[in-house]
Amino acid sequence: MEMKKPNLHNAEFLRSAVKESDFPHDPLPQIVFAGKSNVGKSSVINKLLNRKNFARVSAQPGKTIHINYFTIDKAMYLVDLPGYGYARVSKAEQQRWGALMETYFAMDLLTLGIQIVDIRHKPTRDDMTMAEWFRASGKPWVIIANKLDKIKKSQLEGNIAEIRQTLLLPEEVPVIPFSAEKGFGRDEVLGLIFEHVCGKEEA
Repeated sequence: MEMKKPNLHNAEFLRSAVKESDFPHDPLPQIVFAGKSNVGKSSVINKLLNRKNFARVSAQPGKTIHINYFTIDKAMYLVDLPGYGYARVSKAEQQRWGALMETYFAMDLLTLGIQIVDIRHKPTRDDMTMAEWFRASGKPWVIIANKLDKIKKSQLEGNIAEIRQTLLLPEEVPVIPFSAEKGFGRDEVLGLIFEHVCGKEEA
């Protein structure tokens, strides 16, 4: 029996987690979003939910080191990891970020990982580190190549190949071209999310 898809309009902010005891440990699927501070992560989440300012777009990227939890239709969690790779962040902040990530990934709470990169540029060292976290988790994960509207059609294939190569992506990890601006790629990403959410509940 297939589970009905969660209603994306029924989305609420749950809490900001700064330590292990803040993480929800119930059986609801956790869909985890990660990306560099300036890659448009909040815009991607807002576009997926069709909400203008749902995931708060921070004026000062990299300032807050916490994991934001949202509940979607009481059927799944949308987990927004703190942005990484912001140049002005101190060593201590970077270490706090690393410790929080380590704690989260060690808990084995992840259902599906969604890593957002910029389709215009070769992934950074920080992107490679994040990809390593997802790979090591052994859980399914997807790359969203955001800012598709900022490149020419002729660049698409080469840029996707470079992302795959740089992040050493296994074949089964899809790279989905996406535009938070225009909504391109939204249906494909939601299809994957629902597949994992409904499948997990059914299992």
